[in-house]
Amino acid sequence: MMRPSVLLQLLGGGSRSKHLRRWINLWPPFLGAGIRVQRIAPDMKTIDVEMKLRWWNANYVGTHFGGSLFAMTDAFYMLMLMANLGRDYIVWDKAATIRYRKPGKGTVCAEFRLSDSQIDDIREELKTLPKYEPSFIVEVKDESGMVIAEVKKLLHVRKKAATDPAERQQK
Repeated sequence: MMRPSVLLQLLGGGSRSKHLRRWINLWPPFLGAGIRVQRIAPDMKTIDVEMKLRWWNANYVGTHFGGSLFAMTDAFYMLMLMANLGRDYIVWDKAATIRYRKPGKGTVCAEFRLSDSQIDDIREELKTLPKYEPSFIVEVKDESGMVIAEVKKLLHVRKKAATDPAERQQK
């Protein structure tokens, strides 16, 4: 995807969220599927994504291809946690499941929300655990607000090991 150092700079918030949005919108897998990030909040706690139905992202019966619906939910919670937890934490997407509720037609959207209490809970859990695996649910909705797919994301979060005391003080 992108070198971690460059990505972390873009995750810094403020006007950087606009640069991150532009970069993600030009990322070939999203660009090819027609997935567009509409909004990234400067604090990286809100991301809105949409995808219009086009001939290149439709399946055989003319509705949204399931792989594109799944792809439009990929990596956003990981990026949000990376930005909000900071450089002392390692965050990975670990698993995801999707449940299709009804065929997707027209423009579909997904809203990603991360609360302060969720961030605080993760930090609190990692005070006593070596790793923590929070899960997040994101709904993909059609233009009428009807849920067409539900995606459950499982993330892996842990604190970075302190390799050098001098390095730890610099952070």
